Amino acid sequence: MVICVHIPRFELQTATVETSELIGKPVALAPLPGQSSRVGEVSGTAEALGVRAGMTLGEALARAPQLQLVTPDPMAVALEWERVACALEAIGARPELERPGTAYFQADELYGLHGGLEGVMLATRKALERHVRLGAGPTRFCALAASRRARAHRAVVVADNARRYLSSMPVSLLRFRAETAVLIEPLERLGIRTLGELAQLRAAAVADRFGTAGLRAHHLACGRDTALVPREIEDRVWESLELSESACGQSLERTLGVLVDRLLARPERKGRSLRAVVLGARLVGGGTWREHIVFRQALGDRERIALALSLRLLKLPAPASSLWLSVESFGPTNAGQSTMLAASHTLRLERLREAVNQMRSVAGPQAALRVMWIDPDSGVPERRAVLTPFPV
Repeated sequence: MVICVHIPRFELQTATVETSELIGKPVALAPLPGQSSRVGEVSGTAEALGVRAGMTLGEALARAPQLQLVTPDPMAVALEWERVACALEAIGARPELERPGTAYFQADELYGLHGGLEGVMLATRKALERHVRLGAGPTRFCALAASRRARAHRAVVVADNARRYLSSMPVSLLRFRAETAVLIEPLERLGIRTLGELAQLRAAAVADRFGTAGLRAHHLACGRDTALVPREIEDRVWESLELSESACGQSLERTLGVLVDRLLARPERKGRSLRAVVLGARLVGGGTWREHIVFRQALGDRERIALALSLRLLKLPAPASSLWLSVESFGPTNAGQSTMLAASHTLRLERLREAVNQMRSVAGPQAALRVMWIDPDSGVPERRAVLTPFPV
């Protein structure tokens, strides 16, 4: 049995947590800077006026001229969603995080710990300490459909026959899967309104018309789904640094270099390379910016990491007041491969790395530092240079 944890309008709630005056008003998340002009999640009042998530900004304002736009906060959403994931892991679950606001986990593994399905759901509600919608079913997609019909204090459980339960569901439910979201409009144009009508079609005909995405949608409508992929538990390592109002260009790159040095010097890294990181910034005019970077190969070299991340700074939509860098996943310990001619240089680096690590193990992570100039022309002495961990 799979349990779906669904928190409606999670991103909108996180962005408006401190603005109680917006309760009951038509509200939508503004488009992210530098991306397509489409609104994000919308409130129930905005939905009643005909506004939908993903609608173009012009059409949304035409349908609801009184619509109020809220600046999205992807960094706050990521942090809050991490708290939700940690709360689920605290009760023994191994969640699969599909998107902020929707998570799945296998309930059978927790029956002995919490006393059956009802006990698992009760433990989930207590751990999250917020209004959530819980649905349970034999597959992820069936559990998601059940959670859409659940209420704040009443879960929906589908014991068996997922195909029969899904037959009356609208095809718009496919928008919760990234690979099938594009099929909703063409299916409705063809007169297919429910998942039951989609399941009655031949799989070969659907695959011939819509390709792999159509075949996946047909499998979901027939009650078949892939197995859960729980997230790997990693050490959460992150660093942040405040910026001056005039920080730009080389100053931003130097600040980024400081963050990379501090991240590589953290004892939680344990000498491992970095496979994926998240670079974020808090913007001066409000809101945040977040970029997920996956390296082509796991990196442990400071220069290569800083070079790869500096290219992403060009996407920064506005001046930033702070930078934030965290590790999404680690790679192997020895990610680099030296050439035969550079053996002596590699040996010296290994000896230097071992010496610095021994010093830090005795005197702490701040034992080996170097001076890095951030803004040499600044009138504030504290902003001209900072001490950063010596890179090894």
